[in-house]
Order: sequence, then structure tokens, then C-alpha cells
Amino acid sequence: MDRNFITTAFDFEGCRITKNLGIVRGIIVRSRNIFANIGAGFQTLVGGDITLYTELCEKTRADAFEQMVQHAEEIGANAIIGMRYDANEVTSGVTEVLAYGTAVVVEKK
Repeated sequence: MDRNFITTAFDFEGCRITKNLGIVRGIIVRSRNIFANIGAGFQTLVGGDITLYTELCEKTRADAFEQMVQHAEEIGANAIIGMRYDANEVTSGVTEVLAYGTAVVVEKK
């Protein structure tokens, strides 16, 4: 799937949606490891961006995104509209990240 056909919007300029295939999602549940927590603890002492957590969050979002795209491709979509992320803490130190959207088939007008 061309990543240019994944959007938070609900249409693509110059294209029309020919088929709605429903909701697709990718979900990742991750925990922080003890070494990252220690390193992040030191970073909090000096303030600023806590890069260990930033990298963990970016990797988790990217993995959830890729799962969502794979799900869309499996059901025959060539685009995803209304794409969003959601995150919830499952328990202390364990976070769920969800990437979701509506899988569609689009054609150029």
C-alpha cells in the first residue's frame, strides 16, 4: 500500500472511494524495561526530552501502524482514511498503542 494513501482526512483529492472495507487496526502492548527506566530516571534529573521513552513510543506507534497497514492489505484495501492513534495504560509500566482507520478502495477520478 502506498503510504500516501493513508490519511487522517476522510477523502483524497482527485480520487473517489469505490468500496468501504471497514475498520482496520494494529495493536501493540509494550512494557518499559528496567534499564530504560533507570536511564530515563537519570534523564529526568536534568530535564528536557526523555529520549529513551520517546524512542520507545515512536517504535511502538510505528509497529502498530505497520500492523494496521498489513490488516488493510489483507482485506484488499489500497487506502486508509480517518487514521488515528490511541494509547492506554494497561497496568503500571504497560501501555497499549492502537492505530486504526477505515480501509477503503480508491480510484483516481
